[in-house]
Amino acid sequence: MPPFYLIADPALIAARARRLIADVPIMETMPAEAARVFARALPVVPLVARFVDGPGRPDPANAAGIIEAIDRAVDDCLGGRAAAVVTCPIAKKPLYDAGFRFPGHTEYLAHLATLHTGAEAMPVMMLAGPELRTVPVTIHIALCEVPKALTTDLIVATARITAADLEHRFGIVKPRLAIAGLNPHAGEGGAMGTEDEHIIHPAVDRLRAEGIDAFGPLPADTLFHARARAGYDVALCMYHDQALIPAKALALDEAVNVTLGLPFIRTSPDHGTAFDIAGKGIARADSLIAALRLARRLADTGAKATAA
Repeated sequence: MPPFYLIADPALIAARARRLIADVPIMETMPAEAARVFARALPVVPLVARFVDGPGRPDPANAAGIIEAIDRAVDDCLGGRAAAVVTCPIAKKPLYDAGFRFPGHTEYLAHLATLHTGAEAMPVMMLAGPELRTVPVTIHIALCEVPKALTTDLIVATARITAADLEHRFGIVKPRLAIAGLNPHAGEGGAMGTEDEHIIHPAVDRLRAEGIDAFGPLPADTLFHARARAGYDVALCMYHDQALIPAKALALDEAVNVTLGLPFIRTSPDHGTAFDIAGKGIARADSLIAALRLARRLADTGAKATAA
C-alpha cells in the first residue's frame, strides 16, 4: 500500500474507528510528515471544519468540511506536498442544499485547476480496470440528449487529452484508441442513424491526421470481448452507460475512476456513497485501494516522463 494521508476531522475518524472496533492508531500530522507517520499510524491532516457525525445520514452542515478537504487536497498536490489526489465518494444533495453550484467532484476540480493555471481545464473521465479502459465522451446527461451534445470537436478534444495522458501518465507509447459508434452497428452506413458517418467518422479522420492512432467508429456490441480488447489501449465511448457498463461488468471491485486533463493526478473508487451500509463494517475497500495504488503508479510514471 502506498503511503497516504487523510484530510479529515481527526475526532470523526477516531470515533468511526471505535465504532468499527478497528485497531488502527490515528495521528494528527502535516503533509510533510505524513509519509514518516504512515509507517506506524494513519496520518490525518486536520480540517478547520468539524463534522456532524451520523453514519448514513448526509447533512448539509458537513458541506463546508467536504469542500475544505477537496480544496486542501488540490492545494497540497499543486504545491508539491502530495503526488496525487484520491477522492472518496460524496453525496451531492447536501452540498447543493448548502449552496454548492458545481455538478459534482470533477467539475469542481476542473474549476480549481483553472484558478491555479489560468487556463480552462477540460476534465475527461476514464474508468480503468485490469482488462479495460473506457472514456465516455458525454457523461451525465439524459440518453435522449446525447445525439445533440455529440460533436466532432468534442470527440477530437476528448481523444487528444486521453491520448496525451495515456502516454505521459500511463507510459503507453503511441496509445491505440478504439472509437465506438453511437448507433447499433455503428449506424450501418446511415441505415440506423447518421451520427456515426457525419460526426464520429470525421473526428477519427482528424485524429489520424494529427498522428493519433484512432480507429472507428466501431459497433459497440462487439467492442468489449477479449479478442477485441487486445487491439486497443482505451475505448472512447459516446455516452455514459456505453463506457461504464462494460468497465464495471469486467471489474466492479477493481475499476478506478481517473480524471484526465487536469494538472494533477486524481483517482477515485468506481462506486458511490452506499449510505445504506455506512457504519456497519461491511463495505468493500477494493476499489479505493485500487485507486490509491493506481494514483501512486501514475505519479511514478509521470515523474519518470518529466525527468526524461
